Amino acid sequence: MSASAPFDLSPPSPLQFDQLAATLTSDERDVLLDHGTESPFCGVLLTEKRAGVYCCRLCGLPLFLAGNKFDSRTGWPSFTTPFDERHLSYVRDTSYGMVRTEIRCARCGSHQGHVFDDGPPPTHQRYCINSVSLEFVAETDALPDKLGRGAPEGAPWHLATA
Repeated sequence: MSASAPFDLSPPSPLQFDQLAATLTSDERDVLLDHGTESPFCGVLLTEKRAGVYCCRLCGLPLFLAGNKFDSRTGWPSFTTPFDERHLSYVRDTSYGMVRTEIRCARCGSHQGHVFDDGPPPTHQRYCINSVSLEFVAETDALPDKLGRGAPEGAPWHLATA
């Protein structure tokens, strides 16, 4: 989104990672840490329509803006573009006899979903994301600061994009 968004992308320490992982439910652990997939049409963020930002459930890094979300009719929240391209990492995934591109949080490495080339214009990308991989932050709320790194984390998200 913003080339000037000064988010610290260095990974959490092993202790921080373990502390964050300890807060996850078994479903969240299965998806975020074990690269699983939630069932389609069951995620709580599938129908979320408010203005805001979607952050990594594990470390809190902003990953997608609500304005880039669309109804792909696939059963998972879908986005046309990331919050900031540097906030995601891409890994070739050949599981289940297919070739796909897995999306991970660039900071903590947690599994988010996959990206496909069948999205709407102008990007033609469909970032297909598991609801349990994300934490929604409403427009007026502060971004999570799960690693204690300070602003822009812990500040209202719209200030981070200014």
